[in-house]
Amino acid sequence: MTTNQSRIAWGAVALLSLGVAGYAWHYLLPGAFAPPGIKENPRAYPWLFVHAGLAGTAMALGPFQFLPRLRLTRPRLHRWIGRTYVFACLTGGSAGLLLATGSTAGPIARVGFGALAVTWLAVTSMAWRMALARRFDEHRRWMIRSFALTFAAVTLRLYLPIGAVLGFQFLDAYRAIAWLCWVPNLLAAELYLARRPFRAPQPAGA
Repeated sequence: MTTNQSRIAWGAVALLSLGVAGYAWHYLLPGAFAPPGIKENPRAYPWLFVHAGLAGTAMALGPFQFLPRLRLTRPRLHRWIGRTYVFACLTGGSAGLLLATGSTAGPIARVGFGALAVTWLAVTSMAWRMALARRFDEHRRWMIRSFALTFAAVTLRLYLPIGAVLGFQFLDAYRAIAWLCWVPNLLAAELYLARRPFRAPQPAGA
């Protein structure tokens, strides 16, 4: 991939991420519509706001962690964005795990979204551990996996209209999308990492 292609790809990812982050944040507004079944579930409903607010924050910040110039020239800013991203992922993912129990789409969807939350928490925790250990190559690889899972919020919203256009019933499509929104993302990240071994640029003063 050329430099221009990389910039176009980054721009597309950033634009989609910011758009979905804005959509997630709308749940924090008074009177916002809640997904069916969530509002009626007192154990799950309060976690919608935590998940939407913090997962949206992770979505908005994630692309900027992959800007080499930011890592090299503004290492302190990179670290603070990273800390905020990790906090947003871990707290938002924990809320997402609790929120998954409120899904009315059945056990397949509940397990799919629950597995996403658990995997997101585990992968992001590994990225954070590698950063603390100053193992920056491994840190970046785990961050790529983490953002692939964060990006599930985008792929989910891309798949929903596709399912409708193809004529699938909403619940049938939603159960499949509970898995399709993140498993292919993670597989794509693994293929990318397998084909592109690299050393992460070391920040100034690292």
